[in-house]
Amino acid sequence: MKKLLIIALIGISVSCSESFFNIQPQGAASLASLSNKNGVNAVLIGAYSLLDGVGAGNTGRQSTISNYVFGGITSGDAVKGTDIGDQPEQEYIEQYNWLSDNTYFLGKWQHSYDGVARANEAIQLVGSADVKDMTDAEKLLVVAEARFLRGHYHFEAKKMWNKVPYIDDKIYVAGDPNSTKIPNDQDIWSKIEADFTFAAANLPAVQSQKGRASQWAAKTYLAKAYMFQKKYAAAKTLLEDVLKNSGKKLVGNYHENYRNITNNNAESIFEVEFSVNDGTNGNNGNAGDNLNWPYSANSPGRGCCGFYLPSHNLVNAFKTDKEGLPLIGSMPDGTADTYNQVDLSNDQGLKSDQAFSLDKTVPVDPRLDWTVGRRGVNFLDWGQMPGFSWIRNQSYSGPYIGKKWMYYLADEGSSTHSTSKRNVNNNYRLLKMSSVILWLAECEIELGNLQAGEDYVNQIRTRAKAGSVQDVSINYVVNPYPKGTFTTKGADYARNAYRMENRLEFAMEGHRFFDLVRWGIAEKYLNKYVQEESKDGKDNMGRTYNKRGYLVGKIFTAKNVYFPLPNDEILNSQLNGKAILVQNPGY
Repeated sequence: MKKLLIIALIGISVSCSESFFNIQPQGAASLASLSNKNGVNAVLIGAYSLLDGVGAGNTGRQSTISNYVFGGITSGDAVKGTDIGDQPEQEYIEQYNWLSDNTYFLGKWQHSYDGVARANEAIQLVGSADVKDMTDAEKLLVVAEARFLRGHYHFEAKKMWNKVPYIDDKIYVAGDPNSTKIPNDQDIWSKIEADFTFAAANLPAVQSQKGRASQWAAKTYLAKAYMFQKKYAAAKTLLEDVLKNSGKKLVGNYHENYRNITNNNAESIFEVEFSVNDGTNGNNGNAGDNLNWPYSANSPGRGCCGFYLPSHNLVNAFKTDKEGLPLIGSMPDGTADTYNQVDLSNDQGLKSDQAFSLDKTVPVDPRLDWTVGRRGVNFLDWGQMPGFSWIRNQSYSGPYIGKKWMYYLADEGSSTHSTSKRNVNNNYRLLKMSSVILWLAECEIELGNLQAGEDYVNQIRTRAKAGSVQDVSINYVVNPYPKGTFTTKGADYARNAYRMENRLEFAMEGHRFFDLVRWGIAEKYLNKYVQEESKDGKDNMGRTYNKRGYLVGKIFTAKNVYFPLPNDEILNSQLNGKAILVQNPGY
């Protein structure tokens, strides 16, 4: 057979011209076919398409825009969930046992830099002399959008690993893998800032299509980059511009930021767009979070997989005093807070056939039940959450379920993919006016303007008070801080109050860990969380139970403020036998 195959190949080589072998691969676009307005737009959309975290790297959940693994289960707000041994890579991350060969780190790195590459390819293509059917203004707009995206993907890498390479369109050569072997020995904040600054100067205030970056999105993202560097005065100037001139505002109801029918609402500045039933296999519908659903055939998602569940600590944080204020102290790292001394009533430790009655008298912030599913409380329009049947292993992962990405039963079908109800079109709100207002609060507090900071925090709390509630049977009590509270109690109290407000407003959205790091309080805060969450619990009705026993003895150390660079990427960075990338300290 091998001899006959060789003869056949010789016959082909003799009887045919060389052009016979010059065949364009099917399903691949040639440079010539892309060198026009439609082709440029297709390449740019390819760069946008990675925003959801799906389409590059290993799997979407390693790079999903929600960052639930890196920003959620590491932060004290959530646990991995499901059952012991399921996705052990996530278990290691939750328990601060971070190894450079964990595939989740590799997937996130590959996705971030694939996004950078796609943005660079769009810039290179539109700059080609072969593109003749676009005006200079149209070309400039493409470059501005691509630089916004390049800034975003580098930002994601920067907050994960700190010292990372910056790859721009002058460095990147698609056909040369060595072109991107750049040392990670420089701080790239200034280059990220330059991308967002260029985008802000050249993008329109309003885009013609939803999902495309606008001037206001670029200014907000630039301000976020300043916040991570503690450049409060510069951030304040930008944020005030966005607040006063963008036309965006807080919507009346907090929950409107978490429903598919209110995608791209008046509060939203930039959203990652999801879609379903669009002719694809469903991966456009938040596929990166498709493990994070209740474990029941009678629940949203209809039956899988029980990951990413709220912690007791997070739920307790929503408790208020009789005046409707959080149970916090005057230490800016949260170590003097009192909200976690006793748990809210819950069914942890009960057997599935034991009766449970929720204590509904304890005052709580109404944002709790728009964020967390609790047994005995309405779950959107699905009725009261039943408890055990929705959670895969309650003794291991706790009694709560995240809510913000869930859909209403009435919307099933219109908001879910035809073959997978875990693929949904409920967008991820990456930048919104509530973020702008709370960043302004932080700026004012850090610049010494405590009353101005309090006023901004109270805008958020007033919305929480005035908005709709999930369950009228619950004792919801939330109020603004009395005027002068921050000034009277001092800067450390004001910082802690702002940080608590940030937690309550954005819980389960994947930001928390990165905020703890940029505030410089991660080590103290998270070790306190581990000590408390790993102990036996006791709720306000006197029930005792085991909580997160697997956290006993776990420690967050100084090195954990940044993740280890993936070992494979260090090996792949070799030039002349020497690795270009350098591992983070302590790994």
